[in-house]
Amino acid sequence: MSKSITERKEAWAQKMRERQASLAARTERSTDRLPPGQHESKNFPVLDLGIHPKVSADEWRLEIGGLVENPMVLEWRDLEALPQIEDVSDFHCVTTWSAFGVRWGGARFRDLIDLVRPAEGARFVFYTAYDGYTTNTPLEVLMDDDVLLATKLGGKPLPVAHGGPARVVIPKLYAWKSAKFVRKIEFRAEDELGYWEKRGYSNSADPWLEERFA
Repeated sequence: MSKSITERKEAWAQKMRERQASLAARTERSTDRLPPGQHESKNFPVLDLGIHPKVSADEWRLEIGGLVENPMVLEWRDLEALPQIEDVSDFHCVTTWSAFGVRWGGARFRDLIDLVRPAEGARFVFYTAYDGYTTNTPLEVLMDDDVLLATKLGGKPLPVAHGGPARVVIPKLYAWKSAKFVRKIEFRAEDELGYWEKRGYSNSADPWLEERFA
């Protein structure tokens, strides 16, 4: 019986953890455009749990809650009513490929933050996707201009293969932190590991420090 995508990636992660255990951890962030251990890919590979939920714009909902003053459920029209921007950034996958100059479109994440107004004790964000995937980040990393709730790729509607109709994009972290098919965002006081973080991936995920594994 062939292994599932998750089993194959877990085996790969274990192999890479064992290899990196013999190497000294990086103490200084690289200043190169291409993070250490990466290679530039001319295409944009598709990596996920192997489940591609088809959620139409009419069906799509995004629940935002937790430690916020104004919890809400966004419908597609609410998302489109937010200021829409286009941003070009590089995208780095833990499996060692990087895509340069990816053109995303959508709403800045900080505009969502302004809508819900996180409480003083909110320090972390936990994401749940339509395919059951989860991940987590500190709240502070979401304030940069290039962090988006993306609905477009290359000027066209975001395809299902790349997380459509809407996904998170956090270019400064490894790509598994940029949750596809996002359906729920929770602001929290305490951190909680997500799907891959529980399976040995780094919780901080800084590509320029090569923080691939815990």
